[in-house]
Order: sequence, then C-alpha cells, then structure tokens
Amino acid sequence: MPLAFIETFIALLTAHLLADFVFQTTGMVLNKKRPLVLLMHGVHVFALTALFTGGAWALAGAIALSHVAIDAIKVHLAAESLRAYLTDQTAHIAILAAVALWLPADLYAPLWPMLPPTGTKIALVLCGLVAATLAGGPAVGHMMLRYKEAAQPQGLENAGRIIGLMERGLIYLMVMIGEPTGIGFLIAAKSILRFDTVSKDQKVSEYVIIGTLASFGWALAVSFVTMAALSALGY
Repeated sequence: MPLAFIETFIALLTAHLLADFVFQTTGMVLNKKRPLVLLMHGVHVFALTALFTGGAWALAGAIALSHVAIDAIKVHLAAESLRAYLTDQTAHIAILAAVALWLPADLYAPLWPMLPPTGTKIALVLCGLVAATLAGGPAVGHMMLRYKEAAQPQGLENAGRIIGLMERGLIYLMVMIGEPTGIGFLIAAKSILRFDTVSKDQKVSEYVIIGTLASFGWALAVSFVTMAALSALGY
C-alpha cells in the first residue's frame, strides 16, 4: 500500500474524528436539523481538514460538502439508531479512503509527510483514542436505547456517559501499553461497585451487563485494530 495513501488517509481521518467527536458538541448533535448548526459543523470539518492537509483548501471544501450532505441525509431521512450511526460513519470514512487513494499527490502539498516520522504514529494513536472513547459513546447509547426507559439505573445525570468514557479510555490505555490483563481487574472492580444496585433488580442487572459488554467490546475492538495498524506500519 503506497505510503502517501496511508499518510493522507490518517491525516484525513484525524480531522474527521476531531470534527465529529471533539469539536461537535452535544447541542450541535441534537440540533443538527437546523441549517446553521449543520453549516457550523461543516466549517469545523473544512478547517480541520485544511489544517491536516497543509492548506489544501479545495480538497477540504469538497470533503466538508460531502460530510454535510451525508449528515443532512442522516438527520432528515434516517431515524436515530445504531445502524444509522454506523452507516453514517462508514460513508464518511469510505469517502476519505477514496480521496486518499485516488487524489494525485501533486495537486496539493500535504503537511503530514513534512512532520517528524513519529507524526503519523501519534495521529494514529489519537485516532484510536477518539474512536475508542468518544465514538464508542453514541454506538453504545444507540444500542441501549431500547432498554433505557425500562431498566436504566437511577443516578447522577450523565454519570453513565462519563463512566463509559473512562472505562473505554482505560481499556485503550491497557491494550496500548501491552497490559490487557488489567482489563479483568477493571471488570471485577465495576462488578463490585455495581453489585448492590444490580442485585436488587433483574432488569437493571441485565441492562448494566449488556451496556458493559458493549462498551468493553467496542473499546477492545478499536484498541486491537489500532495496534494492528501500528504493527503493519512498522511502529
């Protein structure tokens, strides 16, 4: 696989993940049917893509337009679901891969290859972190939506989201440093802390188990894919 494709794709993917999961707030997600909110998200995509491609404005504009078009189709024509979420992300990433594969390198001067050799590695690790933690939240949330009203445990507002982010982040860290056995202790700790709550209600118990397995599974999958990518690139 050409090195230029890999570097360009990682650069574009980094910009995409930052735009979708770091710079896009919950308020923007909830109000994306409003044209100005969708436009603002497109501006984020444009600015970050231009930054990570060394000022390739035309390229950044084309990607931002495709991103806005895909998001508009999703929010107006598709109901909120895990399938819609995964389809949306797959469409975005497929376009980035196609651009990186077919775009002639002499049409723009990418910033990425001019960075130190570790630049691509750092970007790839960052992509994995964002995908494992922030991107995993909506995926698990959509999956658990059907059970939420019937069995969601009572607790602090947004506590479940924060716990999910932290546990997926810890799993990613453990895999990255080569200590995946520590995940077992994380599972044990969560089981002990949740024991009093789940032991009193079977529905709550099943809700917690499904959510935990989904969250852990997502983080593990992303972590091992990232490790495989790093290994394939010789890092």
